[in-house]
Amino acid sequence: MDVCWDKCMDRPSSKLDSRTEGCLVSCVERFIDTTLSITNRFAQIVQKGTQ
Repeated sequence: MDVCWDKCMDRPSSKLDSRTEGCLVSCVERFIDTTLSITNRFAQIVQKGTQ
C-alpha cells in the first residue's frame, strides 16, 4: 500500500484530481482483491486440516 500511495500522491494538494482519485481507487481495489485471495487460501488450508 505504501508504494501505491507514493505513486498516486506525487504532489501535495488539498483536493484530489481525477487522475489521483482513479489511482487511489485502483490501489484500494487491488488491496481488497489481494486480501480476499489470501483469506480464501487460508480458508482452504484450514478446511483441509479439519477433514
